[in-house]
Amino acid sequence: MKEYYDVVVIGSGMGGLVAANIMAREGKSVCVLEKNNQYGGNLQTFVRERTIFDTGVHYIGGLDKGQNLYRYFEYLDILDGLELKKLDVDGFDLITFDDDNNEYPHSQGYTNFVEKLAKQFPEEKEAINTYCNKLREICNRFPLYKLEEGKPYHKDSDLFRLPAKAFIDSLTDNEKLSAVLAGSNLLYAGDPEKTPFYVHALSVNSFIQSAYRCADGGSQITKMLIRKLKENGGEAYKHHEVVNFETEDQKIISASIKNGKKIKGDLFISNIEPKTTLKMAGEHNFRKPYNRRIQNIESTISAFSIHIVLKPESFKYLNHNYYHFRDPSKVWTGPEYTQESWPDTYMVSMGARKNQGEWGDQLTAITYMRFDEVEPWANTFNTVAHKNSRGQTYEEFKNAKAKVFLSELEKKFPNIRECIQSTHTSTPLSYRDYIGCNRGSMYGYVKDVENPLKSFISPRTKIKNLYLTGQSLNMHGILGVTISGVVTCSEILGSEYLLNKITNPGSEVDSKISV
Repeated sequence: MKEYYDVVVIGSGMGGLVAANIMAREGKSVCVLEKNNQYGGNLQTFVRERTIFDTGVHYIGGLDKGQNLYRYFEYLDILDGLELKKLDVDGFDLITFDDDNNEYPHSQGYTNFVEKLAKQFPEEKEAINTYCNKLREICNRFPLYKLEEGKPYHKDSDLFRLPAKAFIDSLTDNEKLSAVLAGSNLLYAGDPEKTPFYVHALSVNSFIQSAYRCADGGSQITKMLIRKLKENGGEAYKHHEVVNFETEDQKIISASIKNGKKIKGDLFISNIEPKTTLKMAGEHNFRKPYNRRIQNIESTISAFSIHIVLKPESFKYLNHNYYHFRDPSKVWTGPEYTQESWPDTYMVSMGARKNQGEWGDQLTAITYMRFDEVEPWANTFNTVAHKNSRGQTYEEFKNAKAKVFLSELEKKFPNIRECIQSTHTSTPLSYRDYIGCNRGSMYGYVKDVENPLKSFISPRTKIKNLYLTGQSLNMHGILGVTISGVVTCSEILGSEYLLNKITNPGSEVDSKISV
C-alpha cells in the first residue's frame, strides 16, 4: 500500500468499482478500501452447504449485444469473463395472485411483451402498447441511459412529475392489468403516492430489452472488475474500514482506517451511504440546510429473505422469477403489511449454475420488512469480518418469520417443504451490516413525485476533492449504479471526454481537468 494515491475510493459496491476502473484506465493511481471480507456491495454472494446465493442482485438487464449495459461492460472490458444465463424470453417475470391460476408474463422484447400479455388481456392491447411506448419515451430522456451526451436529467423537471401508479391506472379500467403492469415493483419498492413513473421505467425497461442471471452468482462481476482494476495498476484492500476523513481548508487530506492507518490522496470518491459520508467528513464542513436535507431524506423499506438449499433432484429449476400478491390491490401496498397479513407480496428467484440442468439447487424468496421490526437488536453488528451473536431472541424472531413465510410459499409451491435441505434468512440488519445502507434500505433513497429535488444528490460536494457515487445518487440496480460511477467520473474528467472514451474506444480527446 502506497502512502499517497491520485484517487481513493471508499466502498467497493458497483458504483465505486466502476469509478475506480475508469480512473485507473486514465492512468491515475487508485486505491479501493472495503470494510468487508468480500468486495461488491449488493453483488456479494454467500455459500451455505456448498450452495451459492446472491445477496441482492438476482437478475440483470440490457446485456444483449449493443444494449446499454452491454456497452458499459464492453468499455470496462469484463464481458468475456462473465457466465450468464438468459431467462425465459416469453416470461422472464411472471406475475401471480392468490385464487388465480393464471401466470401473467413480462416477456423480453417489446413486440413480444405486448403480444404475450395481450393474449390474456385481448381487449387491452392498445393500453399495453401505450404503456410500452411511454416506458421507452421516458428512458430516452435520460442521456447516459442511452450512452449519449445531453443536458443533466435533473433539469428536465416534468420527468419527475408523472406518478407511476396514477399513470398506469389511467391506461385501463382493468384492475388486474394495472396490477400486472406494475407487478415487479418490488424491484424499486414502489410507493403508490410517491414513486415517479421514471423510476418504474428505468427499472423495468432494461429487463424487457433482455434479462439474464449470473451463473454461480453476481460476485463474478465484482471479481472481473477487481481483476481489471489491478491490470490497470489499481489496488484494492479488504478489511479496511474507513471511519473518518481528515480535512484541512475544505479538502480531505486522508482517510482514517479502523486499524489505525491513514490513506492520503488527491481525490476521494465515497461509494458508501451519503448520510454516513457526511458524518465521517465532518458535518461542519457542509452547509446546515444541505446537511439537514441529506440526513432527513427518507430511505426505502428493507427486506426479509429466506434462502433455501434444496435437496438434490427435488425441485425443477425455474428460468424465470415470480412476483406474487394476495390480490391485485396489494401490488402497491406490500410495505403497508400488518403482522397478521405479512407477507402480502413476495418475489421468488432461483440461482443458475454454469451448465444449469433440469434441477435447481437453491431458491430465494424476498418480501418487505420494516426496520422497526428488528429495532430491538439495532445496536448489534454482525458480519463475516466482525462476528457477533445477536442473541437467542433474534434467532427466535427469524425462525418465526421464516415459518410464516414458508407457509405462504407452500400455497404456491405445495411440495416445497419436502424439497428443503436447509433454510437460512436475512433481515434488515443483515442488509445494513453487509451493504452499509441506512436502516437496511433496499434501494437507497425514496424518490417523491411531489418533491423531486429533495432526494437529488450531486456527485460533487462542498468539500473540494470529495465526490459521491452509488445507488443513492441516481438509480439502484446494476445499470443504475454503473451509470452513477460514470456520472461521478464525468464530474472529474469531463462528460464529453469520458462518454467519447466509452462509446469510441481508442479515441483521443482532452479531458477537462487533470487529477
